[in-house]
Amino acid sequence: MTTERLLDNRPLASVRAMANKVPEVTVYFWIIKVLTTGMGETASDLLARVLGPVPAVALGGLALAVSLVVQFAVRRYIAWVYWTAVVMVSVFGTMAADVLHVGLGVPYTVSTPLFLAALAAVFFLWYAVERTLSIHGIRTRRREIFYWAAVLATFALGTAAGDLTATIGFGYLGSVVLFAAAICVPAVAHRFAALNAVTAFWAAYVITRPLGASLADWMALGHTRGGLGFGLAPVTLAWTAAIVSFVGYLAFSRRDQERPGRM
Repeated sequence: MTTERLLDNRPLASVRAMANKVPEVTVYFWIIKVLTTGMGETASDLLARVLGPVPAVALGGLALAVSLVVQFAVRRYIAWVYWTAVVMVSVFGTMAADVLHVGLGVPYTVSTPLFLAALAAVFFLWYAVERTLSIHGIRTRRREIFYWAAVLATFALGTAAGDLTATIGFGYLGSVVLFAAAICVPAVAHRFAALNAVTAFWAAYVITRPLGASLADWMALGHTRGGLGFGLAPVTLAWTAAIVSFVGYLAFSRRDQERPGRM
């Protein structure tokens, strides 16, 4: 699945008033997306351990706000600006899910459908106002707000869902296998069962979160918790280095930038 689109009822000239603010959906997009989810998971846990939960959440919220301000300030897609914002959404989305569970005692069986309802509400409002959920139409401030609200909701939902499967018997490795299989479903359904491309994209987008987070947890956590025991800091640094490498390549090659005439 390399693309998703939905017809836009507005004139082409008005839609193209601002360059699209998100990258083209290529294989690099999915690789970096999975990497950011895993890095966000371990970085959030590492910050909470080093700084304490409250300072970690405050720092994560501040960094997210700054990254989004920069993202909204630019007039076109810029690889490092966009992916920095995604990383910070990943870190803070993990913290939001953890605060509900650890801080407030909300079980994952409750927080998972709660975040699912929040995401559904964002999609409902987005479509009701804009009549499209296509990421190829993020050319207005309002659509950009809807887009990032959806992204934040998907990260929180994916975190809760991944932790839920890990704690109900699948474990971290089992969760990796489960979500690796699950992410193939929308791609296959789009290719062979005529699933709407927009629906397929957002379904896969949600699943990348628990897939990456479960994989990172499996690598970082100790043997007693079913992990490989590499540690939070080494895994966070390794995944960060991978993200920087891929984003640097895209910033140089521009292979994920919108092609002329694309809708």
